[in-house]
Amino acid sequence: QVRLVESGGGLVQPGGSRRLSCAAEGSIFRVNAMGWYRQAPGKQRELVAHITVDGSTNYTDSVKGRFTISRDNAKNTVYLQMNSLKSEDTAVYYCNAIIIPNSIRATFIHWGQGTQVTVSS
Repeated sequence: QVRLVESGGGLVQPGGSRRLSCAAEGSIFRVNAMGWYRQAPGKQRELVAHITVDGSTNYTDSVKGRFTISRDNAKNTVYLQMNSLKSEDTAVYYCNAIIIPNSIRATFIHWGQGTQVTVSS
């Protein structure tokens, strides 16, 4: 059974920083692309940042220059470093990964359980 386990959410003041982590656990052959999405109240889920297995990244415009996505392939873990946080960054953040399990050589899309990030003074 493969799952994504997120951590790092919480309350942070405007202008502050926070780092989210997401580890893929289970019997895994390979983790391909990974990403972070977020969903604010009353809004659709949106892609925040994406990283390929070789480290190529892309970001939504609203977080460019403030957020950094990275990964540790040895640990099957993806990170999201969030700096200069704004109130509009408040949302539930979800980790996403495309994973090939050991049990079958096919790709599956997995989601984390979500972690709340609240930016407020």
